[in-house]
Amino acid sequence: MSRSEARYHHGDLAGALETAADGLLAERGAASLSLREVARRAGVSHNAPYHHFPDRLALLRRLGIRHMGRLLDAQRAARDGATDARSAFVAMGAAYVGYAHDHPHGFAVVFDPEVCEPGSTGQEMSALIAANEALIGEAIAAIAPDLSTAQREAAVVGAWGAAHGLAQLVAAGHVPVEAVRPAFEAYLAVGATLSDGVTRAAG
Repeated sequence: MSRSEARYHHGDLAGALETAADGLLAERGAASLSLREVARRAGVSHNAPYHHFPDRLALLRRLGIRHMGRLLDAQRAARDGATDARSAFVAMGAAYVGYAHDHPHGFAVVFDPEVCEPGSTGQEMSALIAANEALIGEAIAAIAPDLSTAQREAAVVGAWGAAHGLAQLVAAGHVPVEAVRPAFEAYLAVGATLSDGVTRAAG
């Protein structure tokens, strides 16, 4: 055992490896991430990561959980800083896209189907995904409290899809990040206009 490994002996080796891996992920992306390189960055033997991560995929899944948690925290912080329901919705959407813009490789790992396999994401990731859906649902309910459960669930899919699609467009350079907040504001304005039109027609 190296001196670095001895320093991590009391339980923080996994955290040190995860932090080292996250640093490498930010610099190089997931494609070039290896357990050997993570061990080198953390200053431990090349065998040390296998005590906590049986393979590279297990490490990537851990990083996916880390970034999904941070993505959720970014949206919560944006919501908590808003002054009303509509501005909270816009702020959350902007925070989602902003996180993807600022942490592109971490965001990509979260939604990599080989890392976060649909229908088999694991208990911790499933809980984070459910929390994200609930957060969006609460924001929508605050704006449109009269929606039925089915309508709200459909609106969650639409809102998450809009945010994720914008994140992908920003990442690809097709949309500037500065256009994101106005896009969400326009999204709400269009929805309000359509709702008013339906109400007038019904009346």
